[in-house]
Amino acid sequence: MNKRTISIIQELCIPEKSVSISELAGQFGVSQRTIRNDLNTINDILNENGIGELKLKSGGQIARDASFEKIRSFVSEGDFYDYKLSKEERVRIASVLLVTSSEYTTMSAIADTLFVSRATVINDLEEVKACVREGGLEVLSHPSRGLRVQGPESDKRVFLLKSADTGQDTAWQELVNGQIHVPEETGAVLQKIVTEQEHIHKCFLTDDSFQKVLLYLEIMINRNQQGEYIEVRRKNVSSKHPMAQDILKLISQYCHIHTTEDEVQFLSELLSMARYTRQKSSEKNAVKLQFITRQFIWQISEEMGVNLNGDYDFFENLSAHLESVYSAASPGYPDNPIIEEVLKENREVAAAVRKKLPILQQYTGQPIEEIELGYITVHVCAALERKKNKEIAFHVIVACHAGIGTSQLLLERLKKHFNFQIVDIISVHEAKNLEPQKADFIISTVPLADCRLDYVIVSPLLNDEDYIRVGNKIDNLRNSRNLPVRAEEHEITARGLLEKLDPVIRETVPEAAPELLQKIRKVVGEYFHQNTEVETEAEPPYLHELLPPDHIVLDVECRDWREAVRRSGEILLDMGYIEARYIDAMIANIEENGPYIVLSPGFAVPHEGVEQGSIRVGMSLIRLSTPVPFGAEELDPVEFVCCLSAVDHKTHLRAFFNLVNLLRDENFKRCLRESSTPAEAAGIIEKFEYETAE
Repeated sequence: MNKRTISIIQELCIPEKSVSISELAGQFGVSQRTIRNDLNTINDILNENGIGELKLKSGGQIARDASFEKIRSFVSEGDFYDYKLSKEERVRIASVLLVTSSEYTTMSAIADTLFVSRATVINDLEEVKACVREGGLEVLSHPSRGLRVQGPESDKRVFLLKSADTGQDTAWQELVNGQIHVPEETGAVLQKIVTEQEHIHKCFLTDDSFQKVLLYLEIMINRNQQGEYIEVRRKNVSSKHPMAQDILKLISQYCHIHTTEDEVQFLSELLSMARYTRQKSSEKNAVKLQFITRQFIWQISEEMGVNLNGDYDFFENLSAHLESVYSAASPGYPDNPIIEEVLKENREVAAAVRKKLPILQQYTGQPIEEIELGYITVHVCAALERKKNKEIAFHVIVACHAGIGTSQLLLERLKKHFNFQIVDIISVHEAKNLEPQKADFIISTVPLADCRLDYVIVSPLLNDEDYIRVGNKIDNLRNSRNLPVRAEEHEITARGLLEKLDPVIRETVPEAAPELLQKIRKVVGEYFHQNTEVETEAEPPYLHELLPPDHIVLDVECRDWREAVRRSGEILLDMGYIEARYIDAMIANIEENGPYIVLSPGFAVPHEGVEQGSIRVGMSLIRLSTPVPFGAEELDPVEFVCCLSAVDHKTHLRAFFNLVNLLRDENFKRCLRESSTPAEAAGIIEKFEYETAE
């Protein structure tokens, strides 16, 4: 029996409350399989005491017998005396106690901590040694002094990191964490330091990786305070070395510990294995991976019969994920518990992803590991949820524990992807006072105590796993008999109105559009009492902004694809967008990697990496008088060549994204083919871009 199981029993003892497996999984931050195991444990107790078992209904709803409340008399909350630890739990706790200790530890001390007999610890000892050995460590025994773990300090920390980061909420896990975590005020300092360094170094960790880095830093501080430091490491300066150096410099200053170059080296290795939502990239392959990602999305959409090509977040998130996969070693952290559940419950999507993996592998030449199949499937499932749930208008309350700024960030992300009507934004402590009819459910960043409304837990960053959790909640509501009559309503928001007005204004009065939109944004924001400010980052350019008339040349005569690439690049070279070596690099890229740059029948987008001579972000377009083959089989011959100069892995994304969507429209290419002047061609690009913008 663990604390989560007792909490589930308490939830089920509320007669009028509807409870489902997915809701409990979201509430406790574990997989649905874990919840099913907890329900089996509860059923064992019910059977032992002659109480009717829990049953599962459609949609994962949990039905309980009228006599279920009698279970209260058989369970209670308290300290470790009330929790019967399994042998596996005892072994894990004992292993952590030994690894965290810098001195010898007696078996009597372990027995006292676990509230078991010394004989029990002796019986568990071989399993404890085996557990420690799995981490590359060894347990040494001394007849009079006790037990001690021997091995590299780096292996000890990895062992502790894996032991603490299990996603469980159990009594034994609380004990493990108690050996690792630092005081709350120190934790707050660490969070502030890492957040600041993310912005300084332009490397933004995913929410999951952010928590893992914080956990490691807590382990490091505890170990340093015991006088334990990372052993001498082989120097291998990675791109994350400056970030690691700055983080440890500040920690040394504010947490009063000493650090070493080997500590910096090891932290930089961990940062290199972490995942990032976006990061400053010096990898020449970043832009190429975006091209491959776009082809993958195109193919996966056709395979599943669902058009996901218009989901910009899907494209941006998946390409960023693949950058991380191919630019660093696979993360050495425990698997995300939601991955296995997603694969199990979305077998058709996983099969479609597996079928289309060769599109990614044909360019990289590297196999996709099984864990990455799961992560890519999560990205696809999140895109499917966004597409499906934009038409839903359930009433939702947002509860956030981290202040109004974080609440607004979460709110804007929710509104962007779901057609929710946000009833209120509240602090976590207010949740217990809410009436059940106040909203359909709550979206919270932390568990809510004594709350009478259903809720789902997400991270403030609202990652792909969170989209799936929210989608599961919506599915449960949609499948219930109490579907709100307002489910087909659409909320009018300030940003939603501006999104509709923006293309009309830009098309009608293009020269005056920026100033006029700024005035309209201010008036609309004041009327709705909503924030309408644009992102603080520079707004990425539209396709038509990168392809004005002087960047377009029609009816160019070329002998072969090499000359076509060179002629398209010379336009940008003459304007100072690229260096001469960029053109040679584009040709060498195609010779080395093949014609993956042919994105659509008759249309190629040659490019190179961001460090191969690009100076400014830009595009040029030539229309060939006689199409030439690029070796792209059914996509040949190529009539249009659009050269792309990318200065980073992000600025050009919207223009590239819109271009690929336009290429799906044969009418667009027909109009380009029939245009008689560069100005007319530029006008066609702008017209179609605004018409297809979502």
